[in-house]
Amino acid sequence: MIEKEALIILNAISGLGNSRIKSLIEFFGSALNVLDAAETKLCDSQILPADVIKNILQFKKDEFLKKEYQLMAREGVEVLSYLDESYPQDLKQIPDFPVVLYVKGALPENLKLSIGIVGSRQASLYGLSIAEKFAVSFAELGITVVSGMARGIDTAAHKGILKAKGATVAVLGSGLKHIYPPENKDLFKKISQQGAVLSEFSMDTEPFPYNFPRRNRIISGLSLGVVVIEAGLKSGALITASCALEQGKEVYAVPGKIDSPSSVGVNNLIKQGAKLVTSVEDILEDLQVPLTQSLEDGKTRENILPEKKKNAGPLTIEEKAVYDCLTAEGVHIDEIVSKSGLSSSQTTVILMKLELKRLIKQSAGKFFSKNE
Repeated sequence: MIEKEALIILNAISGLGNSRIKSLIEFFGSALNVLDAAETKLCDSQILPADVIKNILQFKKDEFLKKEYQLMAREGVEVLSYLDESYPQDLKQIPDFPVVLYVKGALPENLKLSIGIVGSRQASLYGLSIAEKFAVSFAELGITVVSGMARGIDTAAHKGILKAKGATVAVLGSGLKHIYPPENKDLFKKISQQGAVLSEFSMDTEPFPYNFPRRNRIISGLSLGVVVIEAGLKSGALITASCALEQGKEVYAVPGKIDSPSSVGVNNLIKQGAKLVTSVEDILEDLQVPLTQSLEDGKTRENILPEKKKNAGPLTIEEKAVYDCLTAEGVHIDEIVSKSGLSSSQTTVILMKLELKRLIKQSAGKFFSKNE
């Protein structure tokens, strides 16, 4: 048995959450040592109650591991542990990060440039339309959309970015053997072909209600910020927003109708200080610094959508006005504002969009040049 297999087993044992697993590893030195520890040693650690120690000792490790590998092979799933280089590094920065992630598909190379979109399962046509519209815009910019593949807003967001040929990640509240909701089987397949479906739960874990709040922290943990589109007073989307705030991430709220039950939660978010947004441009302007930092990361800059420039699509009138101000040598942002006739904030957002489309590049001192 290797360390990753020991982590897979610990992750499946009832009563062992990620925090306890990490505390045990810190105490015993490795996951393998935890599984090999005698009952007296587990008691001496004072980390676990007696019933959880009993769960560890009685767990049929070899039998479980054999079945788990069979299910993974059948479903085309791999496991990443937090010790693997390919494990999302940003996710490791959140409290209670998963020690293992089950993955079907391939994590997008531009995962560092991700936005979460969540919302009501009982969404209105308006909400569904906004979710799809935002997702399409993010796809055109090479930004990954992360959501939970739930009914309503989540499904609309995934479908929107898939339609626009962008990358998306779905985080499930069940094992990857159990697709939930069941009507999203085709969507599950398409997401895994154009991105990835993730779960921290063992393959045969059913979609129990208490699993979904846990998965929400992963959605926000993978994202630079979270957009909430319609949410009732007790919506799970509000849990995702709360996770985002705890993680130091931005929360954006699309305002809803004041007389709609599915808008009470999202409108309350705005009252409590979430940033009201009515367009993707509002989000880009606010996320300028983290987006730029992600673009400047060497690995991301080298790998993010190398064909994006060829497929950038037609420019808007404002984008063309800014783009036409640039040269191959570089133009300072103040000169671009002056020549384009646009406001400083408008110009900043448009420059960010053009950079995300790989049409331009930024140099030190806020100089921008055409990426020819």
